[in-house]
Amino acid sequence: MILTVTPNPSLDRTYEVPALDRGEVVRATGDRMDPGGKGVNVSRAVAAAGVRTLAVLPLGGAPGDLVARLLDEQGIEVAPVRVTGQTRSNISVAEPDGTLTKINAPGPELTPAERESLLTTVGEKSPGADWIACCGSLPRGLAPSWYADLVARCHAAGARIALDTSGPALLAALAERPDVVKPNAEELAEAVGRPLATVGDAVKAAEELRERGARAVLASLGADGQLLVDDSGTYFGSARVDVVRSNVGAGDSSLAGFLIAGGTGPAALASAVAHGAAAVRLPGSAMPTPSDLSPAAVTVTSDVPLDRALTEPAP
Repeated sequence: MILTVTPNPSLDRTYEVPALDRGEVVRATGDRMDPGGKGVNVSRAVAAAGVRTLAVLPLGGAPGDLVARLLDEQGIEVAPVRVTGQTRSNISVAEPDGTLTKINAPGPELTPAERESLLTTVGEKSPGADWIACCGSLPRGLAPSWYADLVARCHAAGARIALDTSGPALLAALAERPDVVKPNAEELAEAVGRPLATVGDAVKAAEELRERGARAVLASLGADGQLLVDDSGTYFGSARVDVVRSNVGAGDSSLAGFLIAGGTGPAALASAVAHGAAAVRLPGSAMPTPSDLSPAAVTVTSDVPLDRALTEPAP
């Protein structure tokens, strides 16, 4: 069972449009509504793969009720922490060439009691979990050290932790030695304080995060592939994608694939790449099912192309 923690969930509405013309009336060619937030997306991808998952998240107001209902319809067990503020609603606009414009609301501010209730609920629900995936931005009311506190508590209970966040929250949590962290290229560059122009730069940055405490680093490099640095070695994975419909939730789908496959080594990286590649071929934040995967199209190697330039260098 994979337990997910999403401190700042959302109700996500995605519109597909022929083109996004600022100041004009734009008619959508398709739309969908999904429960959102990085941890929620991980749970959705895990459930789509037929693996049990439990989502712990604060929910408030009518949007929160709708998030809970949508998750239930997808067969995902929910452990809600009721909050006084309303769950945020986000909007994404996807163009045919894969360009995505996102408008993310800030979300509610959690009270000290709600903050503690969220931690307590994770502790109550964690027994029996193979992994606890702690994902996404922190809402107002939670200090950057909140994830560090959560990782410490979960480790004390014997759980393995996957952490997907960024900025001060990521840096603060490294001292508690999360079992795997999953930054994208931009977040990895931000964490080490320098730009990344090549795959080799990304490898050095991942190694630096391990020196600071992360036991493993699974880095998404966008269209260039994914990188895994852990105790078993350094590996690079990629898969060809001909048509990109939406990259919303692709990184979350990758993390789900990684954890489903055990969360360590090249086989888990191959699963992560397959899930991420399948996700970008789907509309909105739809999560891939096993029939959407193309494992044969995935390449994983320990002969990492260190000199390969990143398609979109991380600032």
